[in-house]
Amino acid sequence: MSSRPPRRTRVVWDDDFVRYDFGPGHPLAPVRIALTALLCRDLGLLEHVEVVDAPVATDELLRTVHTHGLVAAVRAASADPRAVVGHGIGTTDTPAFAGMHDSAARVFAGSVGLARALLAGEVDHGVNFAGGLHHASADAASGFCVYNDCAGAIQALLDGGVERVVYVDTDVHHGDGTESVFWDDPRVTTVSVHESGRTLFPGTGYPTDVGGPGAEGTAVNVALPAGTGDAGWLRAIHAVARPVVREVRPQVLVTQHGCDTHVLDPLAHLRVSVDGQRAAAALLHDLAHEVTDGRWLAFGGGGYELVDVVPRAWAHLVGVAAHRPVEPTTPVPAGWLEHVEQLVGQPGPRRMTDGADPTFDTWESGFDPADPVDQAVMATRKAVFPLLGLDPWFD
Repeated sequence: MSSRPPRRTRVVWDDDFVRYDFGPGHPLAPVRIALTALLCRDLGLLEHVEVVDAPVATDELLRTVHTHGLVAAVRAASADPRAVVGHGIGTTDTPAFAGMHDSAARVFAGSVGLARALLAGEVDHGVNFAGGLHHASADAASGFCVYNDCAGAIQALLDGGVERVVYVDTDVHHGDGTESVFWDDPRVTTVSVHESGRTLFPGTGYPTDVGGPGAEGTAVNVALPAGTGDAGWLRAIHAVARPVVREVRPQVLVTQHGCDTHVLDPLAHLRVSVDGQRAAAALLHDLAHEVTDGRWLAFGGGGYELVDVVPRAWAHLVGVAAHRPVEPTTPVPAGWLEHVEQLVGQPGPRRMTDGADPTFDTWESGFDPADPVDQAVMATRKAVFPLLGLDPWFD
């Protein structure tokens, strides 16, 4: 048994995070994280964690994972959003806006700060639900993501002496940016469980994408068919992420919890419930306690059903990280519902559950070659498990 002291959890939240705003009509509306923070407060979750704000990351810190060219382009776009700066900025997905640099750099610094606090032994669990901006690559913004805070946090861990990190990405979209940053780095294993690129942006993340020369087996991609629901999604995470984490034995587990896997999400095609997302957070949390002595960083990500899904999904994530899991049947606080009505003019969800049963059959129950989810899982296991010394059929 570990002799370490009771677990400590830190949540980074800064009111200035809502300044990360691409403007009216953009799917990544900042109200989603504002409502999440408020729901966490009204549920009493923030009483059981340390809440810290975030500074604006320096250019030197940003350049630990991003090029000078991208940082300069973001600064130029921040000063003049009409300027043509390249590097993925100015697209429909990632339009320029005044203050873009400071707002994105603050989210980045928030996640890096959690990594440094973990390295210093100040915390065991860290959550930044405003983070998870996993599409930005070293030299380009992409898919609503300006700077990649997931990659920044991982690099901070490596720079602090961590030798093995596993990153598990459960967003509906492939975690392409984070994967690309560490494609050739054998110290970092990236696991992405996502809707297939055949039906969804960014069109990448196939089972045969397994890492660069000298790092084969450190990129793990499960490309699920559209329409996958709780049972298949959780089965895939359990059948791939769990054995990979157990085999690699990272010193820190880093996870991304984009909740755009939800059936109500307007931008994707999976059919996961809030209950399923809560179960995934619990599964990964338990895996961190099993393998990394509880050293766990968890970030947000995508999620575009702004009222019914995002706040509940990430409040559940904070509850899990705080060791105060919110029971699914818990009523949503009346004050939060009143705030939703005033802010967005629509009723909010009444309970912290969708009423779904997030149970699933584990891989040990047997492989069904006729099942599309099992086909996707087996394709990944066959492609990458032998590279890790695992048996694709049995581990």
